[in-house]
Amino acid sequence: MNWRGEGDGVEGVDVAGPSDAQSIVFVHGAMFTRKMWLPQQRELSEEYHTVAPDLPGHGTRAGKPFRMAPAIDVLEDVFETHVDGSAVLVGLSLGGYAATEYAYRNPGDVDALVLSGSSVNPVNTMALGTRLTGGLTRLLTKPDLGKRAGEKLATRWVRNRDLPPDIEREIIDSGFYPKQFGDAGPDIAGVDFRAKLSSYPGSTLILNGENDKLMRRGEQAHAGAARDGRVEVLAGAGHICNLHRPATYTDRVRRFVRQAVPTRQ
Repeated sequence: MNWRGEGDGVEGVDVAGPSDAQSIVFVHGAMFTRKMWLPQQRELSEEYHTVAPDLPGHGTRAGKPFRMAPAIDVLEDVFETHVDGSAVLVGLSLGGYAATEYAYRNPGDVDALVLSGSSVNPVNTMALGTRLTGGLTRLLTKPDLGKRAGEKLATRWVRNRDLPPDIEREIIDSGFYPKQFGDAGPDIAGVDFRAKLSSYPGSTLILNGENDKLMRRGEQAHAGAARDGRVEVLAGAGHICNLHRPATYTDRVRRFVRQAVPTRQ
């Protein structure tokens, strides 16, 4: 396998696979880091050029809180530095909203979109709910005790997944950032991501876990708003579906990319 982590611990970007292959950029969710995509990168990098950065507030970029504008700056730098032309963009949870925003601003850079755990549109009543959840998270994680409790729960959750030991260790060692649930909530509340998705001209796969009930309520409307949208569901998986069923998630992404993006000559 052609695996390398460019700028690991400095730039906060993992890059793997042949540089002349179709690129796939993975955008992680709140609390996790780029390492949550290791199962997908390890499998797909034999065929694709894969890139996974840390978002602001997480991992190597934990010094500042998450905000959407600097997150888009990170993705723009990733595309300029690590992508030759355009890429498929895969985002989960907060990463799905960031991926949608990036595709809205830079549609020519994005060959296709995969959005997981991000099909609730945080407007109207959901905007209020998003703000309240963010405020509660900030309150609970402000004390060190609350922060440490969130980190312990996340560590236990990862250890209960069926992951190779080295991948489990890398995800845990990269740290967890529960406070970013609180920082991200107010930043995305009230933003009509569904309207932004509707302007993106490429294909979109809404790929959710079966048990992610909140996100699944909006998945059909989200796919319907896309120019070329479809919904797929991973049986027995929850919100972090790429780690609940990593092999199946990877297979769905691979199949979608083969269907949605013309083969490079």
